[in-house]
Amino acid sequence: MTDTAIRTGTSTIAHEFVSAMDARGEQTAVRWRELDGGWRSWTTGELGGQVALAAAGLRALGVQPGQRVLLMMRNIAEFHVADLAVMFCGATPVSIYNSSPPEQVAYLAGHAEATAAIVEDREFLGRFQAVGDQLPKGMRFVLVRGSADGVTPWASLLESTPLDLAGAAAGISPDAAATVIYTSGTTGAPKGVVLTHANVCAQVAALREVIPGEVSGKRVVSYLPMAHIAERAVSHYGMVLNGYEISCCPDLNQLGEYLTQVRPQIMFGVPRVWEKIRARVLAAVAADPERAAKLDAAIAAATPIALARNWDTATDEQNVAWDRLQQAGLLAVRELVGLDQAEFAITGAAPIPVHVIEWYNGLGVPLSEVYGMSENTGAMTWTPHKIKPGTVGPPVPGAQVRIAGDGEVLCRGPIVFPGYLKDPQQTAEAIDADGWLHTGDIGRLDEDGYLTIVDRKKELIITAGGKNISPANLEAALKTIPLVAQAFVVGDAKPYTAALVLLDPEVAPGWAQARGIPFSALPELAEHPEIVAEIQRGVDAAMAPFNQAEKVKKVRILGIEWLPDSDELTPTAKLKRRVIKTKYATDIESLYT
Repeated sequence: MTDTAIRTGTSTIAHEFVSAMDARGEQTAVRWRELDGGWRSWTTGELGGQVALAAAGLRALGVQPGQRVLLMMRNIAEFHVADLAVMFCGATPVSIYNSSPPEQVAYLAGHAEATAAIVEDREFLGRFQAVGDQLPKGMRFVLVRGSADGVTPWASLLESTPLDLAGAAAGISPDAAATVIYTSGTTGAPKGVVLTHANVCAQVAALREVIPGEVSGKRVVSYLPMAHIAERAVSHYGMVLNGYEISCCPDLNQLGEYLTQVRPQIMFGVPRVWEKIRARVLAAVAADPERAAKLDAAIAAATPIALARNWDTATDEQNVAWDRLQQAGLLAVRELVGLDQAEFAITGAAPIPVHVIEWYNGLGVPLSEVYGMSENTGAMTWTPHKIKPGTVGPPVPGAQVRIAGDGEVLCRGPIVFPGYLKDPQQTAEAIDADGWLHTGDIGRLDEDGYLTIVDRKKELIITAGGKNISPANLEAALKTIPLVAQAFVVGDAKPYTAALVLLDPEVAPGWAQARGIPFSALPELAEHPEIVAEIQRGVDAAMAPFNQAEKVKKVRILGIEWLPDSDELTPTAKLKRRVIKTKYATDIESLYT
């Protein structure tokens, strides 16, 4: 990576990829698993060859500089080819969520003024065809797998004379759009976040600077949606600019299997991913109380040592104790879940309970929290070292972070986007005259410059008594209850705060079986007196640190699971508060009757 050019904003992703083909052409770049379970791969040079062919095919199809091309694919190897090929055409690749219904597909295609779309299969193609009369006129399609009348098959793109990638890269400006990230639309219609080549290069360079040692060749599992900046930054752009070895996992439900096969050295996950891995471990030992107690004790003993080691302050005695605890069983647990070789573990995109970060560090997985948004290309704060659980770390190199008078977190620097696509009004609301990005989050900086996020500026609850309360803090506390997987706190204009809590589908069944409680389904468990009593005990303990005006007074237990990219959660597992309030209005009202 040409660090100087990247830091000064004079390089592009395209230029860096051409340089990578020369520097590490024989190094594995992308791996994927075939239907028979065997693995195949491309080196950086082979990937470049595929990109050159696909780019020439797209040009022959009519893709021109300045146009936008939609991508709708799972985490498959062809995504990396398609995204780079569109870019080398001088066009802008725009990923959309695979769960997008036809109506949203039509909106995104129209708003982006897309001239073409590359889709994985006929299922995704059908989303476009269902709203064909609402799509931009003359929009062309490429189908990666399968065939359909009037649609260009992926294989035909690769039959052209290869494009001169170096020549094409020379014509791409650092200020050109590298992609458009559409927000998840929790507060209205999705906005198109334009990210430039300079933004992306600055982001990857900033993250690279805080990771010690050589990162080229580090193994990463790619499994989150490419429509989200986190996955793009970590895997796709990380592969191009840092030389990561990417293993494509097209189905989130297969992540556990992929982790044990790949043994990633760098692992990013939204909080729910980390919570579910932890819940599976706890569920596996729950049937044996003695084994469960030993694991709890080992992690409790190891956690302060892990944090001391992270700060380089561990004593010789602590290091000896650490090795003993790891060999006594903690290493075996990491091996079981495929995280025994994880050097950097990262969580972000939504709040995560402090105890989860501490648990992983005690286990030996150095989990730390990142903070950012699409508008700042992913990460504005993060450190893999000197971790302070409960904070999201200090600003990444090149980023300035400060707290406004009303507590809002502001960011400025080369990672900040130039604006929303075709929306100067919202751009002006997001970036002030001095170049500060207004995040909409409330936070505070400590004496070491570490940022703590308190809550969303627009999501603070104001009770009937006029008390301003952070629902995120209460929800994080409720999620410390072992039986609780998710929580949603309410109380706006009400006399007290209350919450919906969801049983953990991994932990609750084992807890019930260990106590001889018969049940046939999770909803039945949610009504069982012993479950209700246990959760109430947990609520009482979790609320103890809060003052009387803040404490959750009542909970409604639900025997369901809210999944990412659903009515209740965004694709990155953020709560859709408005939707939940409407959908569960009866349950919420029962908390006040």
